[in-house]
Amino acid sequence: MAVTAAMVKELRERTGAGMMDCKNVLVETDGDMDKAIDLLREKGLAKAAKKAGRIASQGLVKLSFAEDGKAASIIEVNSETDFVAKNPEFIEFVQKLADIARANNAADVEALKALPYDAEGTVGETLTAKISKIGENMSIRRFVKFDRPGTEYVGYIHNGGLIGVICGFETEASLDEIEAMGKDVCMQVCSMSPKFIDQSAVDPEYIASEKEILIQQALNEGKPQAIVEKMVVGRLKKELQEVCLVNQKFVKDNEMTVEQYINAKAKELGKAIKVVDMVRYEVGEGIEKKVENFAEEVAKQMAGK
Repeated sequence: MAVTAAMVKELRERTGAGMMDCKNVLVETDGDMDKAIDLLREKGLAKAAKKAGRIASQGLVKLSFAEDGKAASIIEVNSETDFVAKNPEFIEFVQKLADIARANNAADVEALKALPYDAEGTVGETLTAKISKIGENMSIRRFVKFDRPGTEYVGYIHNGGLIGVICGFETEASLDEIEAMGKDVCMQVCSMSPKFIDQSAVDPEYIASEKEILIQQALNEGKPQAIVEKMVVGRLKKELQEVCLVNQKFVKDNEMTVEQYINAKAKELGKAIKVVDMVRYEVGEGIEKKVENFAEEVAKQMAGK
């Protein structure tokens, strides 16, 4: 029986196994779907499907840089437990994925998963195999690659990979000349979590939403309508200083802003420096974490018996 792409897709969705593994067992079982599923289970390749529903909110963030600093990537890969996130094999896997993301131009996670991973098959197939081997659900959550012309990239990893930051600096200075300064700025991003590089990058919808909130806050405080608009302008300006990187107070020296710190370095080198790219990934941020109640779980198991 001829094996079709639709059959391979169905088997992959039902088992979570890799594309080539699905195709091979379908060929081996002459297209019998049930026998193919059994064969995948026997080979240990369908285990990942049983784990796919578990929440993976732990994991690692890794960075990858070109030697000259002209390109960089950041990736977050999630696991179910912190224990697996510290597994050397998992750490090596995530770092390799960061390298693959930097070396290619994948548009999204699915495109990244379709890329080759050494002789082990595709990234997606390797992920499925590692889920089966390690015994936990894992997922490639997000990544981004930077290679803007005329830009040097610097990064910072906090707490072994719980937070990762990359900043890109448009400059004629070399990586060696700006690296220490760049790391300081990355540490600023890590600790203060700015939403935007500068006010020109602020989303108009964000400003409109924040303005509406601030107006309502002022009215709730009993402030007269006549002065609310003026109050909101001042409050919004202060808030933008807090959410824009270059306007923030520099954590290493509160007497200056981040922009002033960067400009001081630019003056020292005699070369302009401007932040043009910024990303901050924190493991598990925004993922709904399932809270387990051990006593309740035991009670359920006892009731089941």
